[in-house]
Amino acid sequence: MDEQTLSFYGVVIVGAGPVGLFLACELGLRGLSVLVLEREVSPLSPLKRKPFGVRGLTIPTIEALYRRELLSAIGAVVPREAGHFAGVGFDYRDVDTSKWSYRLPSPADTNSAGEMQCIESALAVRARAVGVEIVRGVEVRSFGQSADAVTVETSDGLFRAQWLVGCDGGRSIVRKVGGFEFVGTEPDLTGYSTLVEIADPEKLRAERSVTPTGVYFLPQPGFLAMAEFDGGSFHRTEPITLEHVQSVLRRVSNTDVTLTALHAVTSWTDRAQQATTYKKGRVLLAGDAAHIHSPLGGQGLNLGLGDAMNLGWKLAATLRGEAPAGLLDTYTTERHPIGAAVLDWSRAQVSIMKPSAQSRALEAIISDLMHTRDGATYFAERVWNASLRYDLGENHPLAGRSVPDFELTDGTRLAALLRRGSGVLLDFDLRAPLRAVAGRMGITYLASSAKDTLGLSAVLVRPDGVVAWAADGEPDANEASRAAGRWFASTQCPNSFA
Repeated sequence: MDEQTLSFYGVVIVGAGPVGLFLACELGLRGLSVLVLEREVSPLSPLKRKPFGVRGLTIPTIEALYRRELLSAIGAVVPREAGHFAGVGFDYRDVDTSKWSYRLPSPADTNSAGEMQCIESALAVRARAVGVEIVRGVEVRSFGQSADAVTVETSDGLFRAQWLVGCDGGRSIVRKVGGFEFVGTEPDLTGYSTLVEIADPEKLRAERSVTPTGVYFLPQPGFLAMAEFDGGSFHRTEPITLEHVQSVLRRVSNTDVTLTALHAVTSWTDRAQQATTYKKGRVLLAGDAAHIHSPLGGQGLNLGLGDAMNLGWKLAATLRGEAPAGLLDTYTTERHPIGAAVLDWSRAQVSIMKPSAQSRALEAIISDLMHTRDGATYFAERVWNASLRYDLGENHPLAGRSVPDFELTDGTRLAALLRRGSGVLLDFDLRAPLRAVAGRMGITYLASSAKDTLGLSAVLVRPDGVVAWAADGEPDANEASRAAGRWFASTQCPNSFA
C-alpha cells in the first residue's frame, strides 16, 4: 500500500491498558487524532476482576482522575488497610497527615483502591468520547521512523503517525524494536497469585507467613499469594498446573497441604529494570514498557498513570506547535527519577522478605518503626506518594508538587479549572501584571481569593496539576513570566514587567 494513502494520526499508542487509555484521553482532550492499537481481542479477563484485579491507587493517581472527572466512574473505594511495606502493615490512626505541607481537604486527599476492569472500562468510554479510535486484535510487528513520522507495521496493515508511544507492557515490542536500553537487576523470586480450593486449609496460617524457603499469604478463603526464592526460574517458562502450585506451596509452607482445584493463576517476579531514556526520536515509552518491578506495594499502575499524565499535555503541546523548546525532553527528566525510586522501593521490600535471619531482624525493626507516629507517617507518605515532587529548579517548596485543591470564594474548586487540560495562573492578590503574563502565554487567568490560600499570593499550575511557580509575598511578574516561559509558548513578543 502506498504510504500516501495511509491514514495519518497525530499519535499511535500501542496498548489499551490503563496507561495507554489514560494517555489517549489526555491527547484526545486537546483535540488530537489518536489511534490505540491493542493485541488482545477482548478487554475482559479474570485477572482484571477481583481478587486479582484490585489495585491500590495513590494520591497523585486519585488527584489526576479527580481533575479529569473520572474518579466516580472508576468506582474507587478507600481500602480497610492503610498500606504495607513487604506485607508489614501500618494503621490509618498512626498517620499524621498534618505533617504534609501544602495540602488541603478535597475529594482526592486519600489513597483508594479500584478494580482494573472498571478502570479500563471508564477510560475507554472517556477516550472514545473525546474522539480516540481504539482498535483491538491488532498486533504490532515492527516500525520505522523518519524525521517527521513513524510508520507502524501490524497484523492489520500499516499505520502512520507523527509520534508513536509504547504502552504495551513489560515485554514491550515498541521498546525492543526501538532499541531502548533496558537495565536493572535480575529476580530473586517467582511469585504466584492464585485462586484455589484447599482440602485442608487448617494446615495453613491465614496471616502472612515467612518460612525458610519463601512466603505465603491467605488474605481471603481460596485466594493464595506466595513467593519462592528460586531466582525467578519458573516465571513464564511453562504452563502453571495444579500440581506445580501445590508443590510450591508445600515447599514454602513446609506442610503436606492438598489443593483440589486451580481456578486461576498468574506468576510474577521481582525483576526491576528501567529504560535509560523514555524518548528516542519520535518514539516514547510509558508504564511497564518503560519500567518493570515486582507488584509488591501496588506501585506499578500508579507509576504508569503518572507517566501518562506527565506526557499527555507535553506531547499535545508539541503536536499543536505550542511547546517551548525542550518541553518534551522534560518527560524523561521528570519521570525517570520517579521510576528509579519506585524500583528501589520494590527492591527494598524484597530484601526483607528473604528467608534469612538477617531479613527477619530487619523486618522486626521495620515493624517497630511502622507502629510509631513518625514511622507510619513516613511509610504512608511513600506508599501513598503524598509528597511526590519534580525538581523544576524553583526555590519555592510548593514548586514541583501537586497543587492544593483551593476552594475559591465562589465555591469553585481548582480541580474544576483543570478539567480541560489548560494551565492556570491563580492570582490571589489581583495583580494586573500577572493577568498580562497569563494572556501572553495563553494560560487561564483567575483573580480570586480562596477560603484558605495557605499564605500564598499567586500560583502557576501546569495542565497536569503540578505547581510550576508560586509566591508567598508580593508576586514578581518577571519571575512569573520566566517560569511560565519554561512551560508555555508565548503568544506575543516577550514583555518586561520591571
